[in-house]
Amino acid sequence: MLSACASRDPIYSSFVSEAGSVLETGTFGNATMNNTQVHNGDKPYVYDLSKRFASEVVTTVNFAFNSADLDAEARNILREQASWIRQFPEVRFRVYGHTDKVGADAYNKSLGLRRAQTIVRFLASQGINRSRLEAVVSFGETQPIIVSEGRERRNRRTVTEVSGFVGNAPMVLEGRYAEIIYRDYIASATPAPSLETSTDIGG
Repeated sequence: MLSACASRDPIYSSFVSEAGSVLETGTFGNATMNNTQVHNGDKPYVYDLSKRFASEVVTTVNFAFNSADLDAEARNILREQASWIRQFPEVRFRVYGHTDKVGADAYNKSLGLRRAQTIVRFLASQGINRSRLEAVVSFGETQPIIVSEGRERRNRRTVTEVSGFVGNAPMVLEGRYAEIIYRDYIASATPAPSLETSTDIGG
């Protein structure tokens, strides 16, 4: 029974197996990235844009069992994502891959990564610069939406998220975020109605 628990818990199994056997779980570097963004002033803006992205487009794409191929629904979702992303050329995005629980952990991790890479390729085909897209993280089967040991389509997914700004210099100091907001404001403006001379008196 203990060996069964150890085989499912990568942290516990690291004590009873060879060094380096624990696979990278997909969170390496996130703490450093968040800390850097907070200190250089990017974090609040990244958070705001991330919330806006999630509220204005569908961020999740689902896949058939044991597949990294895109169906018609997935392509339509990704076209909407690409249209939103093109409005903000200063912003970078990260794609996370997920699987259901069927299959070996290592295989599912690889499958989740292939799904994320498929999303990046499609977005790039829609005119998004590849340097703004990351598909380096795959959570495999470890973060299900529906807790199930069987085939579950909702768990076989990718999620696209805002991850930061392009370049190393703080965007706030460069005024780049202000440029984004101003450009968005101008694009959303509607022409004022023309004023015509009239002798009518209103009340």
